[in-house]
Amino acid sequence: MSELLLVRHGQATPFEADTDRLSPLGEAQARAVGDALRADGVRPTHVLHGALVRQRRTADLAAALEWPAPALDARLSEYDGDGLVNVLAPLLAARDPVVARLAATFRAAAPAERNRAFQTYLEAVAAGWQAGTLTHPDVEDWATFRARVRAALDDLLRLPSGSTVLAFTSGGVIGLTVALALDAPDTTALALNWRVKNGSVTRLTFGRGRVSLDSFNEVHHLPPDRRSWR
Repeated sequence: MSELLLVRHGQATPFEADTDRLSPLGEAQARAVGDALRADGVRPTHVLHGALVRQRRTADLAAALEWPAPALDARLSEYDGDGLVNVLAPLLAARDPVVARLAATFRAAAPAERNRAFQTYLEAVAAGWQAGTLTHPDVEDWATFRARVRAALDDLLRLPSGSTVLAFTSGGVIGLTVALALDAPDTTALALNWRVKNGSVTRLTFGRGRVSLDSFNEVHHLPPDRRSWR
């Protein structure tokens, strides 16, 4: 049998002009997850990351000298979150007064309430995106996202027995991979995505064309003051 460990990147900077970089907390989380994996005796045969800066930087900070060099697999990149927020969300708000109010609430929210207001707004947009009722040519659609993650998983399932794969990716990819492993509805993928914490580890066992979930969203390696989900 083989093992797949999915690591969510460290905290990024979602409310800043450049959303694709690690915050100081995110860098600390990346180092902590690398330390924890080494202490746990993880010896990966493959180390992968998606195309996003925050994914690659997390892999680089977590890496050990004895591990294989991190390799790019663009299929592990997150869905287009900026596209959902900057392109699809205004389209939905223009035709749905409820979403328009959610957008206004988010824009007016105090810093302490920003995450909660944004989450409610984002969930409404993501639901339309996943259902295929909210699309734009410039934003990768759900079906395309699902297909590329499925293809990446299928390739991993063909690796030799005894492989240990360490993949640095994002919450949407992790949620979808778990949903696929459980043969769960697509809506489950987004529900799981919302709960994946920064620097968390999700473990799956695979072999002979099958994949099983062993753990989801481990954060015991992070002290409480270093835990975050956005």
